[in-house]
Amino acid sequence: MVLSKRKARKVIEEIIALYPDAQPSLHFHTTFELLIAVMLSAQTTDAAVNKVTPALFKAFPTPQEMSQASIKELEGYISRLGLYRNKARFMQICSQQLVDRYQGQVPQTREELEALAGVGRKTANVVLSVGFGIPAFAVDTHVSRICKHHEIVAQTATPLQIEQRVMEVLPRKEWLAAHQAMILFGREVCHPRNPECSQFPQLYHLK
Repeated sequence: MVLSKRKARKVIEEIIALYPDAQPSLHFHTTFELLIAVMLSAQTTDAAVNKVTPALFKAFPTPQEMSQASIKELEGYISRLGLYRNKARFMQICSQQLVDRYQGQVPQTREELEALAGVGRKTANVVLSVGFGIPAFAVDTHVSRICKHHEIVAQTATPLQIEQRVMEVLPRKEWLAAHQAMILFGREVCHPRNPECSQFPQLYHLK
Protein backbone atom coordinates (compact mmCIF):
# COMPACT_ATOMS: atom_id res chain seq x y z
CA MET A 1 0.00 0.00 0.00
CA VAL A 2 1.14 3.52 -0.81
CA LEU A 3 -0.44 6.58 0.76
CA SER A 4 -2.35 9.08 -1.32
CA LYS A 5 -0.55 12.26 -2.29
CA ARG A 6 -2.44 14.21 0.40
CA LYS A 7 -1.65 11.73 3.18
CA ALA A 8 1.98 11.39 2.10
CA ARG A 9 2.38 15.16 2.22
CA LYS A 10 0.81 15.21 5.69
CA VAL A 11 3.26 12.60 7.02
CA ILE A 12 6.27 14.52 5.73
CA GLU A 13 4.95 17.82 7.04
CA GLU A 14 4.46 16.25 10.47
CA ILE A 15 8.11 15.19 10.41
CA ILE A 16 9.15 18.71 9.40
CA ALA A 17 7.09 20.03 12.34
CA LEU A 18 9.06 17.78 14.70
CA TYR A 19 12.35 19.29 13.48
CA PRO A 20 11.51 22.80 12.26
CA ASP A 21 15.05 24.10 12.73
CA ALA A 22 16.96 21.13 11.33
CA GLN A 23 20.30 22.10 9.83
CA PRO A 24 22.98 20.20 7.91
CA SER A 25 25.18 18.19 10.26
CA LEU A 26 28.24 18.33 8.02
CA HIS A 27 30.61 21.21 8.81
CA PHE A 28 31.67 23.45 5.92
CA HIS A 29 32.37 27.07 5.06
CA THR A 30 32.35 27.06 1.25
CA THR A 31 30.53 25.17 -1.46
CA PHE A 32 33.78 23.39 -2.27
CA GLU A 33 34.07 22.19 1.33
CA LEU A 34 30.42 21.12 1.22
CA LEU A 35 31.00 19.16 -1.98
CA ILE A 36 34.01 17.34 -0.52
CA ALA A 37 32.28 16.70 2.81
CA VAL A 38 29.24 15.15 1.13
CA MET A 39 31.50 12.99 -1.05
CA LEU A 40 33.29 11.79 2.09
CA SER A 41 30.02 11.00 3.87
CA ALA A 42 29.21 8.03 1.62
CA GLN A 43 28.89 4.92 3.82
CA THR A 44 30.29 6.97 6.72
CA THR A 45 28.62 9.00 9.45
CA ASP A 46 28.61 12.79 9.26
CA ALA A 47 30.19 12.84 12.72
CA ALA A 48 33.15 10.84 11.44
CA VAL A 49 33.51 13.17 8.45
CA ASN A 50 33.47 16.22 10.72
CA LYS A 51 36.43 14.81 12.65
CA VAL A 52 38.70 14.70 9.61
CA THR A 53 37.64 17.70 7.54
CA PRO A 54 39.06 20.52 9.72
CA ALA A 55 42.65 19.39 9.12
CA LEU A 56 41.87 18.43 5.50
CA PHE A 57 40.35 21.80 4.65
CA LYS A 58 43.08 23.69 6.50
CA ALA A 59 45.68 21.95 4.35
CA PHE A 60 43.70 22.11 1.10
CA PRO A 61 41.09 24.89 1.28
CA THR A 62 40.58 25.26 -2.47
CA PRO A 63 40.31 23.00 -5.53
CA GLN A 64 43.63 24.38 -6.76
CA GLU A 65 45.47 23.21 -3.65
CA MET A 66 43.67 19.88 -3.38
CA SER A 67 44.29 19.10 -7.04
CA GLN A 68 48.03 19.47 -6.46
CA ALA A 69 48.08 17.04 -3.54
CA SER A 70 49.06 13.44 -4.11
CA ILE A 71 46.46 10.76 -3.54
CA LYS A 72 48.64 9.28 -0.79
CA GLU A 73 48.77 12.66 0.91
CA LEU A 74 44.98 12.97 0.82
CA GLU A 75 44.58 9.43 2.11
CA GLY A 76 46.53 10.40 5.20
CA TYR A 77 43.88 12.94 6.16
CA ILE A 78 40.85 10.68 5.65
CA SER A 79 42.19 7.20 6.45
CA ARG A 80 39.71 6.81 9.33
CA LEU A 81 36.80 6.89 6.89
CA GLY A 82 35.33 3.99 4.98
CA LEU A 83 36.42 3.64 1.36
CA TYR A 84 39.08 6.27 1.97
CA ARG A 85 41.33 5.19 -0.89
CA ASN A 86 38.59 5.62 -3.49
CA LYS A 87 37.47 8.86 -1.88
CA ALA A 88 40.99 10.31 -1.95
CA ARG A 89 41.28 9.50 -5.64
CA PHE A 90 37.90 11.05 -6.40
CA MET A 91 38.74 14.17 -4.38
CA GLN A 92 41.94 14.71 -6.31
CA ILE A 93 40.35 14.14 -9.72
CA CYS A 94 37.26 16.19 -8.87
CA SER A 95 39.40 19.11 -7.70
CA GLN A 96 41.39 19.00 -10.93
CA GLN A 97 38.15 18.98 -12.92
CA LEU A 98 36.93 22.05 -11.04
CA VAL A 99 40.16 23.85 -11.87
CA ASP A 100 40.21 22.78 -15.52
CA ARG A 101 36.53 23.25 -16.33
CA TYR A 102 35.15 25.86 -13.94
CA GLN A 103 38.07 28.07 -12.87
CA GLY A 104 38.03 26.45 -9.44
CA GLN A 105 34.34 27.15 -8.83
CA VAL A 106 31.69 24.54 -7.99
CA PRO A 107 29.12 24.43 -10.83
CA GLN A 108 25.45 25.07 -10.14
CA THR A 109 23.66 22.53 -12.32
CA ARG A 110 22.99 18.88 -11.58
CA GLU A 111 24.38 17.79 -14.93
CA GLU A 112 27.71 19.54 -14.37
CA LEU A 113 27.95 18.32 -10.78
CA GLU A 114 27.22 14.71 -11.70
CA ALA A 115 29.94 14.86 -14.36
CA LEU A 116 32.52 15.36 -11.60
CA ALA A 117 34.45 12.36 -10.28
CA GLY A 118 32.81 10.79 -7.24
CA VAL A 119 29.64 12.87 -7.47
CA GLY A 120 26.33 11.05 -7.78
CA ARG A 121 22.79 12.33 -7.81
CA LYS A 122 22.44 12.51 -4.02
CA THR A 123 25.64 14.53 -3.63
CA ALA A 124 24.62 16.84 -6.47
CA ASN A 125 21.22 17.43 -4.91
CA VAL A 126 22.74 18.26 -1.52
CA VAL A 127 25.15 20.75 -3.07
CA LEU A 128 22.37 22.37 -5.11
CA SER A 129 19.94 22.71 -2.21
CA VAL A 130 22.27 23.37 0.73
CA GLY A 131 25.10 25.11 -1.10
CA PHE A 132 23.20 27.19 -3.64
CA GLY A 133 19.60 27.31 -2.42
CA ILE A 134 18.42 25.67 -5.63
CA PRO A 135 15.35 23.45 -5.01
CA ALA A 136 16.37 19.79 -5.01
CA PHE A 137 15.65 16.77 -2.85
CA ALA A 138 18.42 14.38 -1.86
CA VAL A 139 17.65 10.78 -0.96
CA ASP A 140 19.96 9.07 1.52
CA THR A 141 19.49 5.91 3.58
CA HIS A 142 17.43 7.73 6.23
CA VAL A 143 15.06 9.27 3.70
CA SER A 144 14.67 5.97 1.88
CA ARG A 145 13.92 4.08 5.09
CA ILE A 146 11.36 6.61 6.31
CA CYS A 147 9.56 6.82 2.98
CA LYS A 148 9.22 3.04 2.82
CA HIS A 149 8.35 2.55 6.50
CA HIS A 150 5.61 5.18 6.34
CA GLU A 151 4.32 4.00 2.95
CA ILE A 152 5.09 7.20 1.12
CA VAL A 153 6.55 4.96 -1.58
CA ALA A 154 6.46 1.24 -2.34
CA GLN A 155 9.00 -1.03 -0.66
CA THR A 156 10.66 -1.60 -4.02
CA ALA A 157 11.08 2.10 -4.84
CA THR A 158 14.48 3.22 -6.09
CA PRO A 159 16.20 6.37 -4.81
CA LEU A 160 15.15 8.20 -7.98
CA GLN A 161 11.53 7.10 -7.54
CA ILE A 162 11.61 8.26 -3.92
CA GLU A 163 13.03 11.62 -4.97
CA GLN A 164 10.34 12.06 -7.63
CA ARG A 165 7.55 11.04 -5.24
CA VAL A 166 8.57 13.50 -2.53
CA MET A 167 8.95 16.31 -5.07
CA GLU A 168 5.49 15.44 -6.37
CA VAL A 169 3.75 15.62 -2.99
CA LEU A 170 5.60 18.62 -1.50
CA PRO A 171 5.93 22.18 -2.76
CA ARG A 172 9.42 23.13 -3.89
CA LYS A 173 9.93 25.47 -0.93
CA GLU A 174 9.67 22.52 1.48
CA TRP A 175 12.12 20.12 -0.22
CA LEU A 176 15.22 21.19 1.73
CA ALA A 177 13.38 21.36 5.07
CA ALA A 178 11.97 17.89 4.43
CA HIS A 179 15.41 16.46 3.68
CA GLN A 180 16.99 17.93 6.82
CA ALA A 181 14.10 16.94 9.09
CA MET A 182 13.92 13.41 7.72
CA ILE A 183 17.62 12.86 8.35
CA LEU A 184 17.17 13.74 12.04
CA PHE A 185 13.96 11.71 12.28
CA GLY A 186 15.78 8.73 10.76
CA ARG A 187 18.67 9.04 13.20
CA GLU A 188 16.59 9.58 16.32
CA VAL A 189 13.27 7.81 15.73
CA CYS A 190 12.85 5.75 12.56
CA HIS A 191 15.82 3.48 13.19
CA PRO A 192 16.73 0.57 10.88
CA ARG A 193 15.95 -1.78 13.78
CA ASN A 194 13.21 -1.20 16.33
CA PRO A 195 11.88 2.08 14.94
CA GLU A 196 10.12 4.23 17.54
CA CYS A 197 7.70 5.94 15.18
CA SER A 198 4.71 4.69 17.21
CA GLN A 199 5.59 7.39 19.75
CA PHE A 200 4.28 9.89 17.21
CA PRO A 201 0.67 8.86 16.51
CA GLN A 202 0.11 11.93 14.34
CA LEU A 203 2.13 10.13 11.67
CA TYR A 204 -0.43 7.34 11.47
CA HIS A 205 -3.83 8.78 12.34
CA LEU A 206 -4.38 10.86 9.24
CA LYS A 207 -7.80 12.03 8.13
